[in-house]
Amino acid sequence: MFFVSACTTINPYTEEKQTSKLAIGAGIGAASGALIGYLTTKGEKRRRNALIGAGVGGLAGGSIGYYMDVQEAKLKQELRGTGVSVTRNGNDIILNMPGNITFKTGSSNLNAKFYGILDSVSKVLNKYKKTYIDIKGYTDSVGGREYNQKLSDNRASSVAGYLVSKNVMAGRILKMGYGEDYPIASNSTPNGRSQNRRVTIEMSPITE
Repeated sequence: MFFVSACTTINPYTEEKQTSKLAIGAGIGAASGALIGYLTTKGEKRRRNALIGAGVGGLAGGSIGYYMDVQEAKLKQELRGTGVSVTRNGNDIILNMPGNITFKTGSSNLNAKFYGILDSVSKVLNKYKKTYIDIKGYTDSVGGREYNQKLSDNRASSVAGYLVSKNVMAGRILKMGYGEDYPIASNSTPNGRSQNRRVTIEMSPITE
């Protein structure tokens, strides 16, 4: 059983106080790690069993493509102008979130402007519940390989923990870190490192 304590934070957009289920900022990495530490790549079978136990049914036949089409359109609407790209690979939807809106170099604390983006994502995820959610963290090449691996794990945990705090079902989520592997740009420039310092959220249909 997991216990999530409430805390009061300041919404960076409205400057109003709000109650959150998880500490945001410096503490969210540790909190989310404790909350969803079991949701790793080794937990695929556990995730499936958790969803079955929760009564989450799967999609079948022609309904799969339509369901993902509608979800993709909604995500594009919600994320327009945020800098997050929404791409499609078959029936999978991939959100690519680069470092200029996610994390500073060497940090797994969410940037303040990332909160609103994740709020929009969680709203869609909570409406379209028949999907698995894979959260993948990446780093630039600054620092050692072991350090970057741990950092990427923590970044994936921070994003996963925030989504769970917004009532996204933890059983749908797997999180994983890839360190400095799989760069999408050159690490020799600040802009390239910013692109590599990223998180992706990948949604795939739960099928019968």
